[in-house]
Amino acid sequence: MQRFAPENHRRFRWSEWKNLLLPQLNRRSLYVYGSEVAVEKERNRQKEGDVIVIHPFSRIRSYYIMCMVAITFLNLIGIPMEIAFLDGNSGVGWEGFNVFSDTLFLIDVGLNFRMGIINEDSDGAILDLKSIRHRYLKSWFIPDMVAAFPVGYILLIADLQYHGDSPSSRASKMMRILMFVRILSLVRLLRVSRLVRFFNEVERVSNANLEVMRVFLRILSLFMMIFLLCHWNGCIQYFVPMLEEFPSDCWVRRENLMNATVGEKYSFGVFRALSHMTAISYGSSDTPTNEVELWIVMTSIVSGAIMYTVMVANTAAMMSDVDITARAYKNKINHLEDYMTFMKLPKALRMRINNYYQARYGGKWYDEKDVLKWVSSSLREEILLTMCSDHVRKVPIFRNRDINFINAILLELLYEVFQAGDIIIQQNAPGDRMFFIEHGQVLVENEFFQRELCDGDYFGDSCLLTRGRRLDTVQALTICQLFSLSVDTFQCVLEDYPDIKRDLETSQQDKDILLC
Repeated sequence: MQRFAPENHRRFRWSEWKNLLLPQLNRRSLYVYGSEVAVEKERNRQKEGDVIVIHPFSRIRSYYIMCMVAITFLNLIGIPMEIAFLDGNSGVGWEGFNVFSDTLFLIDVGLNFRMGIINEDSDGAILDLKSIRHRYLKSWFIPDMVAAFPVGYILLIADLQYHGDSPSSRASKMMRILMFVRILSLVRLLRVSRLVRFFNEVERVSNANLEVMRVFLRILSLFMMIFLLCHWNGCIQYFVPMLEEFPSDCWVRRENLMNATVGEKYSFGVFRALSHMTAISYGSSDTPTNEVELWIVMTSIVSGAIMYTVMVANTAAMMSDVDITARAYKNKINHLEDYMTFMKLPKALRMRINNYYQARYGGKWYDEKDVLKWVSSSLREEILLTMCSDHVRKVPIFRNRDINFINAILLELLYEVFQAGDIIIQQNAPGDRMFFIEHGQVLVENEFFQRELCDGDYFGDSCLLTRGRRLDTVQALTICQLFSLSVDTFQCVLEDYPDIKRDLETSQQDKDILLC
């Protein structure tokens, strides 16, 4: 059995941990970067940086976000209950959880300085530490620091400080600290902003179906926010009379809850809150008896109206935001399914057709030609220049050519998609077009050699001038997104540029002479 030396073992372990920080190959990263090769390039880019940064699509980032969502939600449930109902008798378990949560949120603030940022303006993530630090300090650093204020540490230190005092003296001092800490604990409710941001992060890094996950997370976050609103309202119902030291006419005394359990107090508080928010009834047989109670009731009623407004607005937004192109795609797929059923196509062929449509359109139906017609000619040239210029300029016959000629070629490129296993070019077939690889891998082979090509490469260019037959067979190894240029279109463009045409013909003749 092979044994590792201590140094090698440590190096092996460290490399394993560093791999957790790198982007993983999943549905979301493929959606953002386009292909496995592009994801691998992003991994290499982070490795070459030699800086410890957590990539947004890394495995550890995904687990960390899910963990933080759960802990943040528990905090937003437990903190109001602790402030309103527990009276400092929360127990060792809850105090330990408070200290753990405060520590975790402080660590989270530190980790955000090494957390890669998904850049909406480009394909790559922001991994530069200076840029990450600058963005975080300008955005969420101050709110996060306030929300992470370590109240649990204050209670723990105070408890240790007065541990040797007499029980009565210790209780008196702790009560004064608790009254201060209760108010101070309210700042921790700012963690609700973290919950919203974590939900957005889960949507971004999720490995599930993108559209389904987006709708699911919107619904889940809406229900969680409504639950928190009802929960907080129920805690406030009890917290405000407690601050007044339970006046004789308050609802807590009227309901005989002074010596009730925490569960009973909380249940009555939430019942009153829901009664106000749903406007079903006041929640008690008596009307408010003092000004404070009256304002609590009015606040509950208003919060209920806001809750209804938010529910209706979000429901309407979700219905209207259901992507029009996604609906069009679904309609096309339904028509396609009807056609395949009517034609009694075999199951394997149906699967390949469905997979092609998914790879070609990504769940959204659109027509590139129509889209490009909707913009001005200058914008159309700029779009194609951004997408394909680098690919075209790699071909020898297009290097150092007039920019107008290159733009004319770009306007004639067609977007094509092939699935893994498809034969893109068959040997000895007539050469009708050449290809530029946007994303994907292909295998070029003949009886003498085999060669793999990937993102940024090209093939089939020999037919543009000679119109000869194919010398190689080209097969797609993965889903391939290509741009193609037909021979007829290329010749038509050349007619407008006689100098370039003459130069290319001369070069081709010289090459033919050398071959002879």
